[in-house]
Amino acid sequence: MDKPRQKPPATALSPATIDMIGEDLLFNIFSKLPAVECAAAACVSRSWNATITRLLSLPKLSSAVSLDPSLQPWAILPPETTLMPRQKFYIEPVAVNDVIDKVLACPIRPQFVIASIGPAFDLDEAHRLIAGRFGSQIPVITSISQGIFGQNATTNEFEEVQWDTFDEEEEAHADLGNEIHGALLTVGFLPGLAIDLIPLSKTRGNQVLMIDDLVLSVRERSSSRSGSASPVGILLFSDEDTDIKLVLEKFDYAFSAETVIVGDGGSQFLYRGETAINPSNNKAASSAAVALLFSRDRGKPPGVGETQFHVMLSTGISSIGPTYKAVSVRERSSDYSTWLTAKREAVHGSLDGQTILDQIYDELGGHNNCPVLYVGVTKRRKCSIGQEKPSWISTHEFHEVLRGTVVQEVYMVLGENRESSSPKGDEEYLYVHGVGIRSGDSFRFYHASSDLARASCNTVANNFRHLKQLLNYERDDHTNSNSVAMQKKPVFGGIMFACCGRGKLFFGEPYVDGSPFLENFSGVTFSGTYCTGEIARADLSSYEQGSQEHSSIRCNFHVFSTVYLVMSYTPPSPQH
Repeated sequence: MDKPRQKPPATALSPATIDMIGEDLLFNIFSKLPAVECAAAACVSRSWNATITRLLSLPKLSSAVSLDPSLQPWAILPPETTLMPRQKFYIEPVAVNDVIDKVLACPIRPQFVIASIGPAFDLDEAHRLIAGRFGSQIPVITSISQGIFGQNATTNEFEEVQWDTFDEEEEAHADLGNEIHGALLTVGFLPGLAIDLIPLSKTRGNQVLMIDDLVLSVRERSSSRSGSASPVGILLFSDEDTDIKLVLEKFDYAFSAETVIVGDGGSQFLYRGETAINPSNNKAASSAAVALLFSRDRGKPPGVGETQFHVMLSTGISSIGPTYKAVSVRERSSDYSTWLTAKREAVHGSLDGQTILDQIYDELGGHNNCPVLYVGVTKRRKCSIGQEKPSWISTHEFHEVLRGTVVQEVYMVLGENRESSSPKGDEEYLYVHGVGIRSGDSFRFYHASSDLARASCNTVANNFRHLKQLLNYERDDHTNSNSVAMQKKPVFGGIMFACCGRGKLFFGEPYVDGSPFLENFSGVTFSGTYCTGEIARADLSSYEQGSQEHSSIRCNFHVFSTVYLVMSYTPPSPQH
């Protein structure tokens, strides 16, 4: 009798998992997760870790603005309340938490953090709150700015806010209002770059800046990171009382022309880095400036592309009148100013300050048509780093023209006998802010011009359009004789440093400063601050046309300008 045929054993089916949907779909899912949840998902499996590592290796700049008047979610109740001692109540929403939650709402591997807050907020407290949300090895710089520009954390609309930092005895400007609160946070990951923070120290007594030490430290750190003494870029933030022009002069001299240098030349700031921590905004203990250093990373993992920086400058001042030459120069340390007499080139005899100013006012149509005047002074000086042999350099620096003082004070400061000096009156001298002018230096007058600034913004917009064409070009990839590959270098972010004198009040409408970037790179992260001194490497040809000699005269600290730092990314070469 035949035995009944036995059924073959059933084959066990593998359990369905999310990995079966494919790596590309997983990649898209992970890209929607907040940063913290994405980091947690990377610990689930090797395949997820590999996918998320690829996601986090892409370039990223994330930024957000909050105009909420409260700084933190908890506040101590007044002592006269009947609640329990030190009981707290909740304030919602809050500026710092708003911007942090927004920038971390998508996957990012933070390499650096830059925050700007309104003058109504406490700098120490804001810096502590922000730095506490990021790893101790991530450089963090927090500053008080004159205004902010960026995408609102709640509405996703762009906001341009300038704070009216008026004196108590003055009235706030009607178009700016009394609100001086808000926060801007920018967090970035730049593939192919290593980032360090290096402060500029002062000697004991805070009298002498250790500029050479800063330059040598930057060279050493860049060399260890990339093999080159010149970094890719430097973001520089200086104290409001620091003459950053001295630093910029040596930076421009010491580093190659390819090194991008931009920043804010006058603000209160705090910082934290892996090896450099500035714990307090006490000026006696703080640094004069801090440099955020971007070096090419020769230790980057395979399959990672390169980040590039591009800088554009919109000027906002126009030269007027002839060229003068300084004759008698006296520096006044008490208020960091200079008194000088001058003469016109090719004309004999010195001119008193009031005569010079009257000529400039006449060209401008009267005193009322010139709210701000500057002299742009061309200086030829020797420059060196450490024990290196010095070389001659030429720079162009702007000094604001000051008015309404009594010249007799100068003689007292200089230790002269006021009665025997017999000063002729304050019209004898031209009184300008800053020092460093010498007899024989040539200078011209400049005045702020909204028409010129608007035209300059249009030029920057055209340059951005040209940049887009350069970054999206066709090239033969040599894989075969008939194929042409599109090598795209996408722009993924931008940062703006604009003069606090520009903006809505200057142009008569908002968003003019930000429009060149927004028109060309829609949907790309863009943020900025309004400051009291804009840093960017340039030359005199940015202000004076027609002479090739101007291109050799360096100008790195600007007034009434807007500096644009644009970041693009070159993907790694495809593997064949």
